[in-house]
Amino acid sequence: MFTKLKNAIKQVIEIASTKTLSEEDLEPILFEWKIQLLSCDVAYPVAEYLERRIFDSLKGTKIPRGEKIGERVKEAIKNAIIDLIRDSGEINLENEIYNRRKEGKIPVKIVFVGVNGSGKTTTIAKLAYMFKENGIQSILACSDTFRAGAEEQLWIHAKNLGLKMIKHKYGADPAAVAYDAVNHASAHKIPIVLIDTAGRMHTDKDLMAELRKIVKVIDADYTIFIGDALAGNDALTQAEKFNEYVGISGSIITKVDADVKGGIALSIMFATKKPILYMGTGQKYTDLIKFDEKWLLQKLIE
Repeated sequence: MFTKLKNAIKQVIEIASTKTLSEEDLEPILFEWKIQLLSCDVAYPVAEYLERRIFDSLKGTKIPRGEKIGERVKEAIKNAIIDLIRDSGEINLENEIYNRRKEGKIPVKIVFVGVNGSGKTTTIAKLAYMFKENGIQSILACSDTFRAGAEEQLWIHAKNLGLKMIKHKYGADPAAVAYDAVNHASAHKIPIVLIDTAGRMHTDKDLMAELRKIVKVIDADYTIFIGDALAGNDALTQAEKFNEYVGISGSIITKVDADVKGGIALSIMFATKKPILYMGTGQKYTDLIKFDEKWLLQKLIE
């Protein structure tokens, strides 16, 4: 995964290793690197930010005798990526749920948004599995009352996991489904409600208004965008629009195991200023890893 972005970073370090760190040498190297970043699904504003940030941190730098220029460039890239990640904030769902249970402030209500095919329903099942493995029960709600087969798909996951699922008839009010799920969870002291929604095109304002209604009716604690890594900059545009219309809390990136480019995670964090929470790396319930900067830096730089 992330092979292309990793190679782009490696290449700029190798080229810089043969040069001094004058502005005249740095400008063409970093410009070429920016072009490579764009081909790795790194959005233009992000590529420009990284180019400028690294240029400013390196220009005029004098390298002590015995220190390799490439190592200094590598450190500058690493710091720029770390700052980009930290600017997006952090959410630790496990800690939040633990603290809420301890204080009796349950259930935690989480709404999942994203377009069809992004892996939304499967990701909900992975999270439910992860919570259950940690001794935390959840309830699933199918607020996708539009797509044929949506209820059946979520029901299969609920059955596999031994969890309760709330649904209404197709065509019912999605907000009513979510509301009933929250009430059921409250009555039975179930600490988490995971709410699946219809896969919407981010350009459909009426359907976006429906999403806003779900979030408002249940007073959602988190609204999480599910983005397909293979969708490239389409996933970035989707994240921006969902954030604009609904206000996302963070994102989960799916199909990361098949993503050789690797730039979409950086782009989504930069554009939304919201964190990446998890990454999906396969179809099994266990194929979900918590996102952290050390993991990403190891994949890209170390």
